[in-house]
Amino acid sequence: MIGIIAYGLTIGAILYIISIGLSLTFGTMRIVNFAHALAYTAGAYLLYSVMRAGGSFLLAAAAGVIIVVPLAWLIERFIIRRLYGQSIDYAIIGTYAVLLIGVDGIKWLWGATPIPLSDPIGEYVQIFGVDLPVYRLVIIILAGVIFLGLEFFFRRTIVGKVVVAGLEDKDAVRSLGIRVDSYFSIVFVLGSALAALGGILYAPITTVHPYMGLHVLLVCFAVVLVGGLGSMRGTLVASFALGMVIAITGRVWGPAAETAVFAVMAVVLMVKPLEI
Repeated sequence: MIGIIAYGLTIGAILYIISIGLSLTFGTMRIVNFAHALAYTAGAYLLYSVMRAGGSFLLAAAAGVIIVVPLAWLIERFIIRRLYGQSIDYAIIGTYAVLLIGVDGIKWLWGATPIPLSDPIGEYVQIFGVDLPVYRLVIIILAGVIFLGLEFFFRRTIVGKVVVAGLEDKDAVRSLGIRVDSYFSIVFVLGSALAALGGILYAPITTVHPYMGLHVLLVCFAVVLVGGLGSMRGTLVASFALGMVIAITGRVWGPAAETAVFAVMAVVLMVKPLEI
């Protein structure tokens, strides 16, 4: 049972790190960002490349996040920014096209063969008689640190307060002479960096392959819908709740693990329909 809980919390932590950027992007810009999955995949491949070149896991992780940041800025500057205020359909088509182009670029650079990565820590700690990987505990703690960091950023900093105000009433913020779209671009880049970090952290647990972002994206959308669009605390709760659903269902019947996530999402949407 302890092992199931630890696995569920690990999956929940990864889902939170990836999903929070997706939630904030939609909450601030009303952009359904399929390119988020590209940042996730790129982070994992950059981790692999730097480690293969002889870098440590921490160095490779930092390099992966840093390299994704300018790529995310370019996507926001030349593609996403043109979609502000447009129909949500244009955002879906545009960002999905970026994702597909990116996936083909990854296959061209690294190939399509799945790449396994090992646990960067390789140590275990015994909890109630069960040996648990220290690496997974680190991921859970890191998710909590990121949540606290984002809470501080959005509630205590000027940039964060402008973004929160723009989330509530964009036109009112613009009337004060504030270029709110420039602040929203910071949110987009921050969300992409967190997606890259999620891919980096999950890479040693799964295998790295070009379509890994497509696989996780649908689950992250379920997290965002269950937690509430633009809600940081709702996304946190939904991530860990659905992580536990995946872990428990996977133990009982593996093939139904992710199906259970969408069943939960369907129930939530029936009780509280989505408002866009």
